[in-house]
Parts: sequence; C-alpha cells; structure tokens
Amino acid sequence: MLEVLRRIILEVNGARNLDAALSTMVRRIRKAMRTDVCSFYLFDPDLDRLVLMETIGLRSQAVGQVTLPVGEGLVGLVAKREEPLNLEDARAHAHFRYFEATGEERYSSFLGVPIIHQRRMLGVLVVQQSEKRRYDEADEAFLVTMAAQLAGVLAHALATGSLTRPALPGGQATFVGVAASPGMAIGQAVVIAPPADLNSVPDLIPTDEDYEIERLRDAIGKVRDEIRSAGERLANRISTQELALFDVYQQMLGEAALSQEVVKRIREGQWAPGALADVVRRHVQYLERVDDDYLRERAADVRDLGRRVLAHLQEGTSATPDVYPENTILVGDEISVSMLGEVPRDRLAGLVSVQGSSTSHVAILARAMGIPTVLGMVDLPLPRLNGTPVVLDGHRGRLFVRPNEELERRYQSMIDEERELSEVLEHEQDLPSRTTDGHDIPLMVNTGLAVDAVSSLKARIGGVGLYRTEVPFMITERFPGEQEQTRLYREQLEGFAPLPVVMRTLDIGGDKDLPYFPIEEANPFLGWRGIRVTLDHPEVLMVQLRAMLRASQGLDNLQVLLPMVTNVDEVDDALRLLERAISELGEDGIVVARPRVGVMIEVPATLYQLGALAKRVDFFSVGSNDLTQYLLAVDRNNPRVAELYDACHPAVLSALARLAAESRDLQVPASVCGELAGDPAGALLLMGMGFSSLSMNAPSLPKVRAAVRRVSLQAAQQLVDETLKFDSPAAVRKHLDQRMAEWQLSHLLPPRD
Repeated sequence: MLEVLRRIILEVNGARNLDAALSTMVRRIRKAMRTDVCSFYLFDPDLDRLVLMETIGLRSQAVGQVTLPVGEGLVGLVAKREEPLNLEDARAHAHFRYFEATGEERYSSFLGVPIIHQRRMLGVLVVQQSEKRRYDEADEAFLVTMAAQLAGVLAHALATGSLTRPALPGGQATFVGVAASPGMAIGQAVVIAPPADLNSVPDLIPTDEDYEIERLRDAIGKVRDEIRSAGERLANRISTQELALFDVYQQMLGEAALSQEVVKRIREGQWAPGALADVVRRHVQYLERVDDDYLRERAADVRDLGRRVLAHLQEGTSATPDVYPENTILVGDEISVSMLGEVPRDRLAGLVSVQGSSTSHVAILARAMGIPTVLGMVDLPLPRLNGTPVVLDGHRGRLFVRPNEELERRYQSMIDEERELSEVLEHEQDLPSRTTDGHDIPLMVNTGLAVDAVSSLKARIGGVGLYRTEVPFMITERFPGEQEQTRLYREQLEGFAPLPVVMRTLDIGGDKDLPYFPIEEANPFLGWRGIRVTLDHPEVLMVQLRAMLRASQGLDNLQVLLPMVTNVDEVDDALRLLERAISELGEDGIVVARPRVGVMIEVPATLYQLGALAKRVDFFSVGSNDLTQYLLAVDRNNPRVAELYDACHPAVLSALARLAAESRDLQVPASVCGELAGDPAGALLLMGMGFSSLSMNAPSLPKVRAAVRRVSLQAAQQLVDETLKFDSPAAVRKHLDQRMAEWQLSHLLPPRD
C-alpha cells in the first residue's frame, strides 16, 4: 500500500494543474481501494457550504451543482466533527441525505475523511461501495493519509486561485508569512524574476581564454555600475551605514572574491558563463548546507550577483520591468538589496518574498525605509501574481490577492487613519512621556543603524535602550578592528550624549550569523549564541569592550549589556574581561570609568537567578521577544507556528510581573526592549507592572507616548491586576482592546484579527 500511496502522490504533485490533480487522485484512489466511488467535496467559507468538486462513480453533471452546509448529510457530518466516518450501511444513518443529482442511491457503504490544513477544514474525501462493506483499518488509514497529502496542495491552490470553482464566487486569496516590517499597502503585484538561470548554462571549452576573461570582467563592471546606481537612488532615503549593505555586493564582485575564482576556472578550461555558474553554485551550495537564516540570506546574495553577471555575459536583458506602476508591491522568490534599489522609491509600496527572514539585508533596509514587508511566504505562486491587485498587511504578515471591494475599502480606511494619526501625534512628540497623575516613564529607542536619522529624536527620548552592535559586524566581510569599532561607537555615544546609550555586546547565533564566522548547528536558537560565543572567543569580546570604553572617554554615557546570559559564571567572566580592558587602557594612558553593566533577561533560567545577578550588575534589560520565544518554545520566524508566538500569553505576562516586582525589591532598575514595549497596550501593562523604562523601535514612539500621556499610573496598575486573571492570550487581547476602547485609545492599536 505504501508503494501505491507514493505513486499516487507523485502523480498528483506532477499534474499540470489542480483540476487535473483532483481528477487523477479520485481515479487512483478508487482503483487502489477497489471501490466504486471516490469523490472530493470542497468547503467554501464564503458560502459556508461543501461543494462536490470532483468524482468518479457519481454523475459528472453533479459536479459544482451539489452543495450542502456543514453538519448536513454524511459529508457535512464528517466536516463538522473533523474526523473519519466509516459506515457499512450509510442509508441507515440518521444523518444520511439523498441527492438525486448524484445517483448515489445505489451505494450502501461510506467512508469519509476530513481534509485539514493547519487546523482549517478545507473539504472532505469520500469513497463509497454498492455492496455493504465495512472498510477496514488499512483502508481508513490509506484515505486519511491521502487527505493529509492533499491538504497542503489544496491550501496552496485555494490561496493562488488556481482551483476552478464551478458555481462558486471566486477571487480573493490570502497568504500568511512572517511580518518583517510594519505598515499596510494597497497596490499591484510586480513579480521580479532572476535575470538569468545559472542551472541551464552548458559546459563549453573556450577557444580564447583571454577573451573569456575580458568579457567576464566587462560583465562584472556593468553589474558594479548597476549596483552603484541602485545605491545612489537610495542614498537620500537611508543612512550611510545602511548604504554599506551595497558595499557588501561590491566586495563580493572584487578581484579577491568572485572574479578571481571564475578566472581560475576559465584557465582550467571552461568558458566564462560556465565558469561563473560553477563558482556561484559551489558557493551557494556551501552556504545553504549551513542550517541558519543569515547564511541562507548570503547564499541568496551570491546567487543574485551570479545571475546578474550571467545576464550580461549572455547579452540578455534584465528581468526587471522598464516601468513600475504606482504603489508597486514587489514580489519575488528572493528579493535582494540591488533589486530593491531598482524600484523608484516613490512607487514602492511594499515587499513580499517567498524566502527570507527578519535578519536579511532587505528586511533591515525595509524597516529603515518604512516599507511594509512580509517574508517567508511559503508556496507563493509567483507566475500567477504578476499584475494582480493585492493588499499587504505588514503588521500581521498577510498578503490578500485579488481583494474584494469590502476588504480593500477597510484597508484603505486603516491606511488613511494611520497617516492622519501620525500627523496628529507629531505635535506632541516633544512633550514628556508623563501619565495623567504625574508619573514619568522614560521612552528609549532601539537602534543599530541610521545614527543620523535616530539622533534627530534626541529631544524626544530618554536615551538608547538597545544599540545592536552586531549590525556593523553583519555588513562587513570580516571582524571590524578596534579603531573601526571605536569610531562607530563614538558616533552613537556623541550623537545621543548626555543621554545614556546601552550597547549590547556582540549577539550572534540563532538567526543572526556572520558570513565570515559561520555557526553550523541543528538548533541554533538553543545553541552557541550571545555571550556563549564571545566568552569562547575573548579576543573578539576584548576588542569590542576596549572600543566601547575608548569611545566613551569624556562622555560617560556608555552602559554595557550582556546578552543570552544563562548563569552567573558567564557574568563573572565577562566582568573580569571588562576590568582587564579598563586596566589595559589605563596602561596605555587612556583613563576610563567603569560603565554601568546590565544583563539581558531573555533566557527563562535568569528569572530564577535575579538575586544572584543583582549582586553583580547595575540593571536588567528584558528582551521580551526572545523571552517569549523561549517560554513558549516557539520559533517566531517560523510561519507554521507564528500564531503561537504571543507576548500577551498569560505565562509571559505573569513572568514579567514577577520579574518587575522582584527587581524593585532588589533595587535594580529593569527595562523592557522588544515588540511588547512598542505596543501601546503592552507598554501600559509594562508601566503598570513597574518597569523603569521602555525601549522600542523609533516608529513605535509616537503611539506609545500618546498612550502613556492619556492614562494614569493607577489605571495602568489596575489593568495589570485585571489582565493577570485571564488564562488565554485571546482573552488577554480582548480585555486590552476593551480597556483601550474605554480610554478612547483604540486608534493607537495595530490591526488585529
């Protein structure tokens, strides 16, 4: 039976379209199970009914005509219960309903199984027999397995609109991915394809090696010019540091990298296109073998460059459009930095990619430029989307294809409201973040890029709550030296002085790896990351600590934060290195004061070691994103389980409340940085719990400040007491929404389901 199952699945997956796949499936299942009928019923949520979509054995004219509500008839009962139904005499069952159009009156036995994809009932698969037959366990297991296989194919087809739906209102489809940059946009999908296919280049022996090398260098030169032009088009939109992302491409094209290897391959007897394809494929295969998000992004960069160079070698034309429509939603399998730069900024409304994560170059740029972005959209049908009207929701990670008028009106209204709200809130951004009963809570900013842009907020914030030092490491091809780091850190410290700047030591691993320092692990989020890496490489941490200390001379606004701490020994080791760095600088005539040192509370173990940590450090900084991830055992970058990741889970809120209370008892200030702090309702909860400050991305500041200024501390404390009584994230969210509505603050909340 396993071999039969395998063959059916191969045929279904290889069908030219879903209609053909369904036809193949019902015929093969009927034959494999030696039964008389096999039928497929599709559930249509708009009609709230099941529709006969394909059959072999029933009358073909019934397809698309026979419908029944969930719960009615045997098929409806299977859909309602979401479990198999196996009957020897179907007509004797209380739920049996006869449909004259199908001609099923001559069939006695019935076996139906639901088709379910990610908890969503999509339809019912049915087999029937004229004689009374009790389908055995093997039959039932076979049909359940077929339904499970069909679920993924069917979900994809429904989302893409590739399923013909007789007698059904078609149109709107929804995709879910990972929200990478907030915001909403309505526009037209423009599918961007790679300019050349590296996998279809034939092998040829060159007749003139020097000529091949010359045209390779000419092609690389043209790509250099294209990337330079793309960077120049973005120059007035992003910071100098973000523009350095384009330098990464330039370095990859340098003599010491891609070019040199391809020349060597040409000398070995391969023409230029073949040599280029060989080298690029080898690099990509190496990078993709490492199981982490960041290196997969680097593989995409290398592949994109290779395709661009190949396009010039083949004298092909670019696959990018000559003219982009207004409100372009750029869609692709992989969207690279250079692809992003080719779209005029005034026409780019949003980004969607099948691949990618929140650590990709394009995600970093999208957030900096304020472009709504959703990545990791698995099974996105790119060829069918080009030119299609879409709605992009970067808050919830959703793409609506061919939206109906009602949905489009609703999103246009929300976009207009966001724009109007931003204009209104701008007028109070220089006012203190003070509650109605006089309680001040400093609002800090998270940064790591664009010091020139964020420093303009200096008058509106209490300082930098989190400076991600790994970002400069991520956009170079080597570990930056002490002088280079000193210059970067000095810019930050001077830009915000005298406000405090909390600099987190290098936090790599998990979803943040360096291309020149690969970390190959089966489970990187629970592996070698954060302080674990830098303590194992004290030479890296020492250079960073010395650079931070040197940069702080005469400013005294540096605070050092240690990430991914699990036990006090790690803190002791890091503090010894800090004292050593201070001593070494003193020997060099550079006298610096010991900065305040804090620990990131993101590993659940630290929640039970606060007393021991308080004896060693000056402050706590709660990384709410990672703490939530680890408490709930959910990878927040995985679209399959993204719905389980919720910082408003009662366990997370309970842990945060206890942490705030214990920190107060220990007289150690505790702040929160992460998505929860940047959510207006979440910020009020954290303030009510007693956290001393909140740190967030700059775009979140206006709404959080507005919420703080319109609520009393006493009301926020009461909100905490009320919220901690609920036992589900949905109940918590509902209550928060109700309270925000009572306080007339609903307009500050992001769109919710």
